[in-house]
Amino acid sequence: MSNSKIAQVRLGSGGPLVGVQGLGCMGMSEFYGETDPAAARDTLEAALEAGVTLFDTADVYGRGANEEFLAPFVGAHRDEITLATKFAIERTDDPHYRGIRNDGAYIRQAVEDSLRRLKTDVIDLYYMHRRDPAVPFAESVGAMAELVEQGKVRHLGLSEVTGAELREAHAVHPIAALQSEWSLFSRDVERSAVGAAAELGVAFVPYSPLGRGFLTGAFTDAGKDLSDDDFRQYQPRFTGDNARTNAALLEPVHKIAAAHGATPAQVALAWVQQRADVHSLPVVPIPGTRKTSRLVENIGATRLTLTADELAVLEPIAGQVAGDRYPDMSSTSAARE
Repeated sequence: MSNSKIAQVRLGSGGPLVGVQGLGCMGMSEFYGETDPAAARDTLEAALEAGVTLFDTADVYGRGANEEFLAPFVGAHRDEITLATKFAIERTDDPHYRGIRNDGAYIRQAVEDSLRRLKTDVIDLYYMHRRDPAVPFAESVGAMAELVEQGKVRHLGLSEVTGAELREAHAVHPIAALQSEWSLFSRDVERSAVGAAAELGVAFVPYSPLGRGFLTGAFTDAGKDLSDDDFRQYQPRFTGDNARTNAALLEPVHKIAAAHGATPAQVALAWVQQRADVHSLPVVPIPGTRKTSRLVENIGATRLTLTADELAVLEPIAGQVAGDRYPDMSSTSAARE
């Protein structure tokens, strides 16, 4: 890998200084087929060496297993990294159940559980993973603010909230980062959330900036491209005619990549990172990978700048994508717009 480290940016007003690209760690434990713990550990170390300092997990990933997996890495590099985890999505023995809990009692227990699994005494960035509109922000963000006062959490984040919800939460306690899906395929956050974040000085942390891998150009038909234990086979954009339609949308991405001697993934990530200039706010995408080779490829996008003409060619793609982001969009910000 190159000895030069990626640039840094600050998450929100007074938030931590992090590399301009982070690392999503979810797939190191489940969701994307078979995992290789040794390779994933090598990837964590390589990321830090390259200047990636924001490492993102959640209590729901592997039902706590992802936090436990990260614990040795966290312990070895605690003062060098920004550790982000999340609460709110509740899983049971029923594999199809996903509940959302935002009440204060749940939050107070969730942070203790995460601290124990991560083997640390403080979480740098603690996100509400999903919003339960039935619970007022005065209770949920109020409980999160108490964790800051107690020294268990340093900064607060939200995931998949609307612009109005971000403003309401920020009035209870400053929010450092907003995490939602944002990519060439998914731009619904631009309707209100991005503008509100820019207005409030909140950083944006796009998850799935590669469209769960679709923007790499690797998929044309999910039925044959994905293993039985890969949850993408149930995602609308990866199924049947949708997958074939969406694969055809990548033609301009491939052409731009070829012109730069880059990969489609690098073009897609460069597009996301240049949203910082377009919308005047810090943007730190967290592409997930378990392989060092993919990490190196992703980091290469931080050195790629797309021209105005190239950005214009890519502009229409999101409006032509077939299928929703999830089979059930009810817990996303788009459903509450």
